Parts: sequence; structure tokens; C-alpha cells
Amino acid sequence: MQFPAMMSSLLWLGGIAFLLCLILTPIMRDVFRSYNVVDAPDKGRKLHKYPIPRVGGIAIAIAYAAAFLLAPAPQGSVLRENLYLLRNLLPAAAVIFATGIIDDLFGLKPWQKLIGQFAAATLAYFAGFRILLAFGVAAEHWWSFPATVLWLLACSNAFNLVDGMDGLASGIGLFSTLTIFIAALMHQSPALALATFPLAACLLGFLCYNFNPATIFLGDSGSLLVGFLLGSFAIVWAQKSATLLGMTAPLMALSIPLLDTGVSIARRLLKRQNVFSADRGHIHHMLLDRGLTPRRAVLVVYLVCGVVACFSLLQSSVQSNRLGGMIAIPFCLLAWAGIQYLGYAEFSVAAKMLFNGDFPDTLKAQIELHSFERALLTTSSVEDCWKLLCRTCDRCGFRCERLVYGNGHSLSSAASSSRADPLPRYKLRVPLSEGSYVEFSRPFNAGMSSAVVGPFVEAVHGTFGPRFAMLLCAERTRSEAGLKLKEAV
Repeated sequence: MQFPAMMSSLLWLGGIAFLLCLILTPIMRDVFRSYNVVDAPDKGRKLHKYPIPRVGGIAIAIAYAAAFLLAPAPQGSVLRENLYLLRNLLPAAAVIFATGIIDDLFGLKPWQKLIGQFAAATLAYFAGFRILLAFGVAAEHWWSFPATVLWLLACSNAFNLVDGMDGLASGIGLFSTLTIFIAALMHQSPALALATFPLAACLLGFLCYNFNPATIFLGDSGSLLVGFLLGSFAIVWAQKSATLLGMTAPLMALSIPLLDTGVSIARRLLKRQNVFSADRGHIHHMLLDRGLTPRRAVLVVYLVCGVVACFSLLQSSVQSNRLGGMIAIPFCLLAWAGIQYLGYAEFSVAAKMLFNGDFPDTLKAQIELHSFERALLTTSSVEDCWKLLCRTCDRCGFRCERLVYGNGHSLSSAASSSRADPLPRYKLRVPLSEGSYVEFSRPFNAGMSSAVVGPFVEAVHGTFGPRFAMLLCAERTRSEAGLKLKEAV
């Protein structure tokens, strides 16, 4: 294909898509505002001041599709030769768009949205959008399907989750689309270039109304569609790559929303929260917490997107796998530095536990408590039970002070009756039953994580207490039986 004809087609498609989106977006905004299809502020995660329509994806979808239908006749031959990519993707894109529209208008549960996304990803896979090579490993057989579906689900939901501030998702989508477009020109892929440039034009036109202060939002219809299209185009880009690193460059191009999604899932798992739950821990929220205004926070993300795009295109341009790997190293370091700058408490605490010795100590204590609960079942006397508790306490960083039971009876450990410990300690009293309790002490500067205190107390109260009471009752019964026997004799 001649280059002038190609550029002419791109300019026509981009111009039509931009103008249509520029015209349709305010129309959709006013129509759906009149029907009260809006996103209401909550003074928490949603920071806008008044209800804003959330169906901007409709304007983007119509403008994108209409650009190809309204292209002038001289561009017909160029389009006919290179529209196979979009024709193959159309059924899957329709399913993901319908899923987003239904969610915007009526609301869907997370699992219901996942069903629609899975159906769209499956259609895309059988239409030829398949991950065939990743990190030097062929994926042409059984795991090509799950790898492709997982990638498309990740991209769709990543843009959906990152759509939390004016102009954020649409701006990131614009940078990512332009990155894939430039890569298509570099790899001489006219079909991919024709598919991406009108989408970039639509996002630019939409951004005129979506940038802070926004008057319309993408909604799920827009964020899911944009994420899905970019994920599909990234697969085509990877198939054109000359290196064995496969998906590395596309992964870099979409790294901001994917990283935000990965970080969000990891945070929620560390806190034992539902991964589908909403919170204020996304990258843009962390930037706001560091004192940036919403507009400046979005501009910072745009700047990072520009840097990421340079890394991605540089990665895609190299022919050497070794050089490509060397490019990935500073990119990973940059991502790590960014996460450190945002200051996620979940990761800093987890790293402290893992690398500063708390995790091994806590694991050791948990194993000791498990062994303690099993060994209790083999004890046959109150004294054995008490000695086992004292040994376990010592291994877990505690010291048994005394056990009070019955009518003023008590037991003390050898450690508590020895010379006073110079270390400052706090004391802990765990009730066993009515009138019975155990007292422990622990140094304030104990190296073991305090996360073991809760399980330790539960083991003493829930396992040791009932076992000790049963043995005490048995000894009293035997003692009373012995006295009666003596009296009888």
C-alpha cells in the first residue's frame, strides 16, 4: 500500500471520529442528564460536586463506528483491504459494550459483569485475537485460550477501575492508543494503524468534556470498551513483534491501569477484603492524599504515561532479546519507585514482616501453637498441662507468671520466681473459667511480631482452659474417691 493513501485514510478517519465525538458527547450528556442516568457524588471516592452523566461510552462507540461508515469514497479501497481486523473484533466489542451499557443503566453485580467480559473475550479469541508468544514461551496450544481471556479481562477491568477522576481513564486510554498506533506504523501494520487512530481521535474529542472539571464520565460502557479494544489491539501488536519477549511492550503501554489494578487486588488480599470492594487506595487517590489537586494529579499520571510510552516503543523497536530485557529492567525499577513514592502501608508492613524477621518469627510461633494444641491432648495431669504451657510460652516470647484456679490455689513458673528481669515488660491476664486465670508477661521490645498475641491468647483461652479444667476435675474426683476409700477402710 502506498504511504500517501494510507495517511490520507488515517486523516479522514481521525477527523470524522474527532468531530463526531465532539458533537455527540454533549448531546448524550444532556439527554441522559434529563433521564437522571448520573453518577452522584459521595464526598469519599467520588469527588465531583454535582451529579454527572456516566454514559460517555455511547458517544465514543457511535463516533468510532460511524467514522468508518462515513469515510469518503476515495478511501474505500484502502479501508476494504484493512478492515478485516475490526470486522473480526466487532461481535466481541458489541458484547463488551452491551455489558457496560446494561451496567450503566440498570447496574450489574461483579460476577454478572465478569460473565459478559468472559463471553466477549471468548469471541475475540475465536476471532483470531490470541496470545501466541509470551516471554519466549509458545502459547499456541492449550494455555493460549486462558492467557488471552485473562489478558482481555485484566485490560477491561483495569480501565474500569482507573476511571475514578476527571479525565483519568480517557487520558490514559489516549496515551495507550497513540502508543499502539505508533508501534503499528513502526511494524508496518496498516490494519492496526487504521483501527487505533480513530479511537485516539474519539478519546481526544471526549476528553474535551471529560477533563477537569468534567461534565460527563466514560461509565462502564466507555471504560470497558476502551480497555477491551486496547487489550485486543495489544495482542495484534505482540503478534507483529520481532522479539521473543512477546507481550512485554504492550504490557508496558498499558502498565498504568494494569499496575493500579494489580496493586488494588494485592492490597485487598493483604487486608482480607473482597477484591471487588471499592476503596480510596487507587493511584489517583494516593496522589490526592499527597496534597495534589485533582487536575495536577491527572497531569502527573499523563506525564508518567508519556514516559511509559517511550519505554514501550523503545522495547518494541529493538531486535535483540538481550537488549529488550535490559530495557525492561529500568522500567521495573521505575514502577517499583513509583509504588514506594505513593506510600502504601499494606506493602511496607508486609515487606517489614517478610524481610526484617517478623514473618519467620510469627510463622515459628504459629507452628509452636499448633504443636501446643496437639500436645495438650496427651497430657494426663494438671502439672503436665502447666509445664507444657510454660514451655510453649517461652518459645513464643512470653513468660508464664502464675496460674490461679479453684479456691485460691496457684502455680508459678520457675522463671517468674527467679531474679527480676531488667527488661521492661507488660502483663497479660487471660481468663479460663470463673475464678481462674493465667498471667503472662512479655518484653516491650520483643522481636517477634505482636500478630502472634491474638492467636496465643485464643489458644490459651480456647484450648488450654478447657483441657486444664477437665484434668483438674478428674484429679479432684480421684482425690475424693481416695478419701472415701480411706474412710471406708
